[in-house]
Parts: sequence; structure tokens; C-alpha cells
Amino acid sequence: MFTTHSLSGDKAEQYAQLSRQAEALVAGEHDRIANAANLSALVYHALPRLNWVGFYFFDGHELVVGPFQGLPACIRIPLDKGVCGAAARSGDTQRVPDVNAFEGHVACDSASRSELVVPLFRNDALVGVFDLDSPDLDRFDVTDQRGLEELARIYVRSLG
Repeated sequence: MFTTHSLSGDKAEQYAQLSRQAEALVAGEHDRIANAANLSALVYHALPRLNWVGFYFFDGHELVVGPFQGLPACIRIPLDKGVCGAAARSGDTQRVPDVNAFEGHVACDSASRSELVVPLFRNDALVGVFDLDSPDLDRFDVTDQRGLEELARIYVRSLG
């Protein structure tokens, strides 16, 4: 059920299929760690050209690394730093085609060249961010953004 081989069609249809898989993974489970772990693994193995997929949770002061797939990550990210901090501060998804051109980028993995970060809000309160990195420049387009924002919504809804 949860294999990359099951994705077919154009990119939008693949994200629709991935969303259905994500819904099935979190169905009946409300634990934020368990669901973040499974969604990180699902996305990391389903989408090509990624080197990091994971969650950072807001602890009331800064973002703290949660479940992820990829190399070891920065543990804490202040809200005034990096792409993750910008998404958390602004409440807007950050799609960065070249992280080296992003002022204040936090380089946890020097191989990362582009990044997409979706802020996670529940009842208008910041929960954290869903972060994806790629070793390719300009890896993420608007279809990726929409698909990943839907996966983020599925995650937030799973919290109950």
C-alpha cells in the first residue's frame, strides 16, 4: 500500500495518490510524533530528488527538530533564522529555488540546494513546520507546493 511504485500519472495525480496514502497512514492516530515519523518516511521514499524531509516543532520559543528522514539535522532553529523560521514567522509556505541566495539560510546539510517549508498551524497556533530539502536547484514547483501543503493539512488534521 505504501510504496513509491504505486504512484502513477502526472505530478498532480501522484500527489493525490500520496495524499490518500497519507490519510490512510494517520487514520485513527492522533500522536504528533508517530504521524510525523510516518509522513516523513512516506514522502522521503515516494518523491525523487530529496535529501531531507521532516518536521520541526515549535516549543514556544524556537523550532526543535522532530521526526525526519535524511542526514542529522540542526536541532534548534530560531524563528528569525532560515527558511524554516521565515515560514513559521510569516505563516506562508516558503519555496526557495536556491538556498544560497536566501539571506540567513541555515545550512544543516551543505548538499541542500533548494527547499520548501510549509508552516503548520492548528487553531491559529503555530505547531511547527514541514521541511523538505533537495540537492537540486529549483527542485520544487507550484504543483509540489500545493501537494505538500495538502500533506501538511492532513498532518494537522490528524492531531485531533
